[in-house]
Amino acid sequence: MALGKSSRGDGRNSSNYCSTVPVAVFVAFCLVGLWIAMSSIVPVQDSVMEVSETINEVKNIANQTDSRKFENRLGDVPDESETRDSQTPESQSESHSESVETETVNGQIDDNQLKGSVETLDESKSDKSLDDSKLGTENSLGEITQQDETVGESKEEKNDENLQSMTNQITGDSNVESLVEARTENGTWSTQAAESKRDKEPEKYSISIDSSKYDWKLCNTTSGSEYIPCLDNWKAIRKLRIISHYEHRERHCPDEVTTCLVSLPEGYRSPIRWPKSREMIWYNNAPHTKLVESKGHQNWIKVSGEYLTFPGGGTQFKYGALHYIEFIQNSLPNIAWGKRSRVILDVGCGVASFGGYLFEKDVLTMSFAPKDVHEAQVQFALERGIPATLGVMGTKRLPFPGSVFDLLHCARCRVPWHIEGGKLLLELNRVLRPGGYFVWSATPVYQKDPENAGIWKDMRAITKSMCWDLVVIAKDKLNGVAAAIYRKPTDNECYEKRPKNEPPMCSESDDPNAAWNVSLQACMHKVPVGASERGTIWPEQWPLRLEKPPYWLNTQTGVFGRSAPLEFTADYKHWKNVISHSYLHGMGINWSSVRNVMDMKAVYGGFAAALRALKLNVWVMNVVPVDSPDTLPIIYERGLIGIYHDWCESFSTYPRSYDLLNADSLFSNLKERCNIVAAIAEVDRMLRPEGYLIIRDNEETIGEIENMVKSLHWDIRFSYAKNGEGLLCLQKTFWRPTKVETVVSAIA
Repeated sequence: MALGKSSRGDGRNSSNYCSTVPVAVFVAFCLVGLWIAMSSIVPVQDSVMEVSETINEVKNIANQTDSRKFENRLGDVPDESETRDSQTPESQSESHSESVETETVNGQIDDNQLKGSVETLDESKSDKSLDDSKLGTENSLGEITQQDETVGESKEEKNDENLQSMTNQITGDSNVESLVEARTENGTWSTQAAESKRDKEPEKYSISIDSSKYDWKLCNTTSGSEYIPCLDNWKAIRKLRIISHYEHRERHCPDEVTTCLVSLPEGYRSPIRWPKSREMIWYNNAPHTKLVESKGHQNWIKVSGEYLTFPGGGTQFKYGALHYIEFIQNSLPNIAWGKRSRVILDVGCGVASFGGYLFEKDVLTMSFAPKDVHEAQVQFALERGIPATLGVMGTKRLPFPGSVFDLLHCARCRVPWHIEGGKLLLELNRVLRPGGYFVWSATPVYQKDPENAGIWKDMRAITKSMCWDLVVIAKDKLNGVAAAIYRKPTDNECYEKRPKNEPPMCSESDDPNAAWNVSLQACMHKVPVGASERGTIWPEQWPLRLEKPPYWLNTQTGVFGRSAPLEFTADYKHWKNVISHSYLHGMGINWSSVRNVMDMKAVYGGFAAALRALKLNVWVMNVVPVDSPDTLPIIYERGLIGIYHDWCESFSTYPRSYDLLNADSLFSNLKERCNIVAAIAEVDRMLRPEGYLIIRDNEETIGEIENMVKSLHWDIRFSYAKNGEGLLCLQKTFWRPTKVETVVSAIA
């Protein structure tokens, strides 16, 4: 009887509970509805995916030691019950009805629950859905370490753990230690900051900020909407004693970092999308006509109503870049565009039509030119969707490693190669790969007047002393020009047989890869000859070189302390899964509007490689920070482009250059030595309105940046933080402040 009475009492309690549930739920939904209406967060897209079971080839590598840090780089392994509990019956059903297969990960991934990861009605349900929405991250390296830690586990248990490990990588759910700690790079790797011989003391920056208030102001500068802090520092430029070596076109960063925002040109609008942008851009986005007037007859650029159009011409190829590109290939078939020659450097690029049309040959071009009298040429290139950066052949080394470009190109690039013993030509020799070509299309090659004949004589003598082989001089009858094509030696025999040591060989202590803020050296580095040295073997033909670890990594320990080839492969697979299962569908990014992309901390270049492998119509500028391990040679080896940079300074590009910036574990390290507000202002400067910023970092840093971008009136497309880690996807808007701040150093 007592039991029955108790049962009846429980029933009454249950009835009372049930009667109050609808009221509570109704109130909760009203409150949340009000919150959503007030929020600036834009909901992410739905997507449901299933990942097929496979066995990663790197699972066979056992007995690795000291692997904890790199294991956590690609996720930790929680209990399998967490993964199973996180799936509701509805999500399981949907996952089976709509699925996408990949070859690298085991388990089921439900991106349809990602809305809950932004903000959800039920905290516990949000945690579970996020544990289930890894967004497709590859767990290659996590599997390696599991062999050391999970001996005796069943294959099924490992598969479940792999799924949870994938979830950890994107959402930041780590049960051992934070992702940022896990991403601490191996201290044995060199960095540009450590290697480079500084000509001056490092810049000192104030890093004190009031994170509770951001009073943004517009920059009031002579350059207006095209302000570039480190190139428009007129205060420093006026102090230069000489400018004969283009010192005034080099970087001169202001003592006080810039925190103001650059204005928009009047009438600015969203850029025309690629590939149409190669032929035309909005005039108001880059309202300059100087090149139209001076280069219109060479078909560089024309004005057509509200557009600037680009017929594809250049100083040496006024009848179009495609014909000129074919002319070079026919002159020397061994150049093999898009196979042997994949990564090239175009010096003095003009509006970069040469690089723009080389895309059709599967060639990636790093184009550069100074901010000079050829007004806005690099700005035009970037607005068109063509890779380009601001730079000059002056007194400093170019910000690239040694021996990385397959081919160098100069079409009347206005660089005096023949002066001062060929000092500038020696810098090209530094960055050119052994066996690579230099294509020089200029008047001294084919015009016989005294001035050109004298330059040609000097060039013949200099290139011979450098042991460059003049392979061919070819004439282009259509354009009425000619090109001389040189080849850099692949061994040191010629250097050793020279009657005079001029130009001299560089000392053994001079690192050819040291490039950030390093003065030009009038010397040549020996060609590497060791079987395991970079440069002794030409890279694999494209596109195999994108995916295959370089041979010279075989004996090296990777950035995160594991086998370098293993890290290379796992990083690539990781990014392919992250992008295909998350960035493409789960972040609210309109990829049809994305063309110019920057990876602000590139490491192995896996992010860019994955975008290429997934056939997205973008190009990526891979940035290796000067205080990070020097992995830029690896990026070039796999057929991608990149540059060194110190993010405590402004980047050498025009405002509104990029559609998407990716920052993986960058800002938390950056704020230890830089003004993080200035760094965000620089991101705002580089990013186009409606462009995206994706940040993966610790929760504290994510919170700081989220507050900043809210004050910038940016839209939050995706925001999630858990267990000290966070992921944030932001979209810049057209908002500009009304207050104005005068930048003294930028007033001409």
